[in-house]
Amino acid sequence: MSAARDDLAFINRQSFIELQARERAKALFDAETARELVGPFDRVESPWLPLQGVTPQSDDGCVVMKGKISGRPAVVVALEGAFQGGSLGEVSGAKLTAALDLARADSERGILTAAVLLLETGGVRLQEANLGLAAIAEIMAAILALRPYAPVISVVAGTVGCFGGMSLAAGLSSYIVMTREARLGLNGPEVIEQESGIDEFDSSDRALIWAIHGGEQRYATGLADALVEDDTQQVGAAIRGLIAKGVPTVHRSSQVAVYRKRIEALDPTRQFDPKELRAQWGAGDSAPDGISAGGVSAGEEERS
Repeated sequence: MSAARDDLAFINRQSFIELQARERAKALFDAETARELVGPFDRVESPWLPLQGVTPQSDDGCVVMKGKISGRPAVVVALEGAFQGGSLGEVSGAKLTAALDLARADSERGILTAAVLLLETGGVRLQEANLGLAAIAEIMAAILALRPYAPVISVVAGTVGCFGGMSLAAGLSSYIVMTREARLGLNGPEVIEQESGIDEFDSSDRALIWAIHGGEQRYATGLADALVEDDTQQVGAAIRGLIAKGVPTVHRSSQVAVYRKRIEALDPTRQFDPKELRAQWGAGDSAPDGISAGGVSAGEEERS
């Protein structure tokens, strides 16, 4: 009966991955509190894409909403992976940076405002290369300015993954939430194969890709703080729990020595199962502020 109930719950769940960026963002807020900033009807779109024969999108693939999550002020920025691979250009980068800057300004005035980044992105938009690189730098600076006041939570859920410069931005976040289907890494499999050859990385080997970049592996090695199913309620519960937890005592990006020790201690002649690594290193070994091995508490998982 238990297995049957689990199957039924899986069938009836609301997939977070299948939602579009605007729907994902809205689903995280308390009812009737979300409002979109610089929405599609404001027609703020890339001036560079038409010059290269690419049809722009009226929100440049970046949705910004402000409202409340569990009664606390929050801003959510969602990148649309279906538009130009969720890539960052001048307009989308400016929108994301401005959202983080507004959250910091409110937090400095005592209105602590968390930021949630829904990242489905390959990084910098190639058609706006230098402008995109500048945007990434501004985003990272904005994250560093906000995170002493309120948590910055990056969520990587879909199979587009989070790569390039935005993976660096995710690494600066207070917390990272992932699904098993998600991928996180600096260079994507196709880029690695193109630059270093198929012997270095076979981009057609799906098992290899998820064993290296996948959500379960990233969670096991302490690079993600919560591993959730593709379920909107579970994603929301994880985010609410991390917002309630507040700013971590030590951010992951400051724990270089911990990760170096882990690498040095690994036996390069054998392959490790991600769960074995998690058990070996112990819950909260390097997770910000001692987050549990489950990422969210058992009570939160039951409520989800």
